[in-house]
Amino acid sequence: MVTFTSFPILHENGSDYSVTRHHPDVEDHLDINMEDDFEEGSHKLTFPGEPITSSQAFMRGHGTYVDNDEVIASVAGTIERVNKLVTVRAIRSRYNPEVGDLVVGRITEVQPRRWKVDANSRQDAVLMLSSVNLPGGVQRRKLESDELQMRTFFEEGDLLVAEVQAFFADGAMSLHTRSLRYGKLRNGQLVTVPPVLIRRLKSHFLSLPCGVDLILGLNGYIWISKHMKQTEQEGEDAFYAEAVYSNKNDYIDDATRDAISRVSNIIRVLATHFIPLTDTLLLEAYAWAVEQEGDVKDLLQEEVGDALAAGVISQS
Repeated sequence: MVTFTSFPILHENGSDYSVTRHHPDVEDHLDINMEDDFEEGSHKLTFPGEPITSSQAFMRGHGTYVDNDEVIASVAGTIERVNKLVTVRAIRSRYNPEVGDLVVGRITEVQPRRWKVDANSRQDAVLMLSSVNLPGGVQRRKLESDELQMRTFFEEGDLLVAEVQAFFADGAMSLHTRSLRYGKLRNGQLVTVPPVLIRRLKSHFLSLPCGVDLILGLNGYIWISKHMKQTEQEGEDAFYAEAVYSNKNDYIDDATRDAISRVSNIIRVLATHFIPLTDTLLLEAYAWAVEQEGDVKDLLQEEVGDALAAGVISQS
């Protein structure tokens, strides 16, 4: 079920605490006062100045303020609640990183022993030379020769997938690509959506049956590419710089190009209708688009996009 609200209606026995995520002894003013607004399947958005709940029972979080004993939204977005804390997650905002997040970024600058990366955050991320895979094994020491050859690994404009490792004192995030699943991206295209639409999944590496791979970056950058078979890695010796850091795309047939374009247009349509992106929803949307037997570009027409969004929501 596609939904933006974190205030599901309690069962009659009031035992669904794993869903509501608040203490059973707390009086649920949100569900009592706004029950009609949070019916199952509704897309609850709030606007600046809208009263949310009583400040006597709940604490205000980001995106809210208190006035006359009421918690009021200060930004337009979706309401989220954890225990007694109520926050509003803005629809349009920069990515707020957390350690362990999977992100897709673009190299903006090559500096001594580090790269600057645009990751859709408030400031550029940093990828240290010591945080990437280099020829000869992951654990070997980085030499002066590696620093001189940094542009052979990543240069300005290159796209990469990485993981948030830590934060520097100024708040900039430090990335790493030590896993062989991370690194330079090829054979596809980049689609940008609001970060709020990317939900945390068990895996952000998705493979669709149409021969397309997806990388859902939590920073709102989505990489859509040709499906690559996972070759068996024989330890660290299976690392080849020519394959990992190559700037040349592989041959992509017309059918795969159409599939990549169709998936990218589907994501754009869903983002326009502010529908969160998950693996099951993308599969349903792609199946719906194939059943229509139309051209790839037809998905960007307003009436077709509205029908796609309505069809996906009805099936969820």
